[in-house]
Amino acid sequence: MTKKSIVMIGTALDTQGGISAVVGVLKAGDLFKRCGVEYIATHCDGRITTKLITALTGWVRFLSRLAGGRVTLLHVHMASRASFWRKSLFILPAFALHIPVIVHLHGAEFHEFYGRESSVFTRRLAHFIFERASRVIVLSTGWREWALGQFPKARVVVVYNSVVLPERLSFAARDPALLLFLGRLGERKGTFDLIEALARLIPVYPEMKLVLGGDGALNAARTRAAALGVAANVETLGWVRGQDKYALLARSSVYVLPSYNEGLPMSVLEAMAAGLPVVSTTVGGIPEAVTNGVEGYLVPPGDVAALAERLGCLLGDEDLRRRMGEAARLKVEVLFSAERIVPQIEEIYRELLGSTFSSSQTDEQIERES
Repeated sequence: MTKKSIVMIGTALDTQGGISAVVGVLKAGDLFKRCGVEYIATHCDGRITTKLITALTGWVRFLSRLAGGRVTLLHVHMASRASFWRKSLFILPAFALHIPVIVHLHGAEFHEFYGRESSVFTRRLAHFIFERASRVIVLSTGWREWALGQFPKARVVVVYNSVVLPERLSFAARDPALLLFLGRLGERKGTFDLIEALARLIPVYPEMKLVLGGDGALNAARTRAAALGVAANVETLGWVRGQDKYALLARSSVYVLPSYNEGLPMSVLEAMAAGLPVVSTTVGGIPEAVTNGVEGYLVPPGDVAALAERLGCLLGDEDLRRRMGEAARLKVEVLFSAERIVPQIEEIYRELLGSTFSSSQTDEQIERES
């Protein structure tokens, strides 16, 4: 008998960015093992030739399984632009063979891609894919409203991103003057707004330091900091992960992400799980993670004065930082832990596959089949 599996496609798990982090948590939460998920990478970091080889290899691998009747469901992690076109090459053959498809939408700028950048043909293709998909997973109720506004017949469900809960970290070990930013440096993430807010706060908090952990516009960030006279207060690390990221979260006192567009950023959830108060913006799914005045503060994107004012509130009040950090940790435990989210995706698989779905394999059965 041909062994069928749920096939999940997305970026390679060792790449930089949110999708790999989301999938990594699903894997760590035993979704792959419990549900027999086979993961196929269709994107990676590196040169364009490396990316093309990864995409082509993934496509051929998927088509061979599809042709052999070995795919029971396709779960697609999609962003926008090139990701949309790349994933379409997997989705359309699955549609042709009546394989259930889940489109898991992550793109922080998908609304701009669909609304401003796309041709009539592209919008029609997106409309077809989203309304034909068995489920469309989005990251927040705000994104659900947008998706249903564009694709009224789509079967849209909200599933939050999740994190693996770390051990509780010591508040006493934190540097009270250390702010942390994680993500791709640039305009969309509000990096330059943050550096300007820092410059406004330095006269009051001269010991304050901002650590920027991420790739992107590192040189531009350094140049902006130098122009504003705060180069000594800004450290650019490049992309950080693993134990280095955990150590940064343990040392920092405030996490800040003043983005202009977002889905539901993993870095915010990771910071909250580490017990950090968050200062961010009222975009995407962030307001569903951070309630203004409870787990941190939210400001309008681009409002540097408000950003500086809220950061100053936290820098000057140790009890407030402690209280908001504890609230942030609790919220992640209740809403965003892998233990909460993985069963939700498993239930979607069950709904779509019915009697053909089984997550009741024992560890011994899984070991025999691997």
